[in-house]
Amino acid sequence: MAENKAKDLAGNEAIAQAKNIRMTAMKVRRVVDMVRGQDVEQALDTLRFAPYAAAEPVFKCVASAAANARNNKKLNGQLVITEAYVDEGPTLKRFRPRAQGRAYRIRKRTSHITIVVSETAGVAQKGRTR
Repeated sequence: MAENKAKDLAGNEAIAQAKNIRMTAMKVRRVVDMVRGQDVEQALDTLRFAPYAAAEPVFKCVASAAANARNNKKLNGQLVITEAYVDEGPTLKRFRPRAQGRAYRIRKRTSHITIVVSETAGVAQKGRTR
């Protein structure tokens, strides 16, 4: 049974999930590792110019988490990616004919991307001017 991860969040955190992305989790993890811990604006700039196909769904998920924080949680300060991880999704199994009447299984793997952003007090205070 699926769990509701949004219930476990603190008041200054927002979450976004992209499920059943048609890329292997290993390829998406390479991109997610680049942006973990960065602030949202810097992460979006990094993903916009990253030379990986997995950068597009990760970009959408980070942008969605930032939009959730601003619209649903009313967080207006500096947003930082505090958690970012990729889980394996269901695998689509297909078969190709091979020699001598055999069949070869092709696995089309999927992944679930989860991004959690939070408004940190130290970073939010640093951005303000008197």
